[in-house]
Amino acid sequence: MNDTSALDTIQPLTLRAETAAEMMMSNPVSIRDNATVQEAVAFFTDKGFSAAPVIDEAGRPIGVLSRTDIIVHDRERPAPVPGYYKEARPISQSAERAPRVMHSGCVDTTRVADIMTPVVFSVTPEAPASRVVEEMVDLRVHRLFVVDGSGVLIGVVSALDILKRLLPS
Repeated sequence: MNDTSALDTIQPLTLRAETAAEMMMSNPVSIRDNATVQEAVAFFTDKGFSAAPVIDEAGRPIGVLSRTDIIVHDRERPAPVPGYYKEARPISQSAERAPRVMHSGCVDTTRVADIMTPVVFSVTPEAPASRVVEEMVDLRVHRLFVVDGSGVLIGVVSALDILKRLLPS
């Protein structure tokens, strides 16, 4: 048996950033509060995102929308009754099994503001990098938003942004 444990071979890591500004991704893509859920689904699908800040018309973050929020919304929505159950009128016995209308045309017009998580965890660009990490751990979140002095969204620090800046000492 080898007496050297795996922990003995691990090198300590150092965070190579002093402030949130050094770690953040500038000009993050966001979604407007008045967008529909269908637009948000297309946005997440096209961009490959799992979450995005929700901003008002002034560019201030007012919440976060995640795929989980959309799934919960979809699950809680009553399932629409397909139109062919309402509109099909059989003209013969064989037609009883063939619906005349195949699409109900139900469109979800729910707005992002109605299903988003209405909490924004943010820091300023000058926030110490160690504080950013501590807050993400304490709050159990995957990202913190970076806002300027007037509260306008200017960046985001994700867990991946932090990992990219961890280097062996």
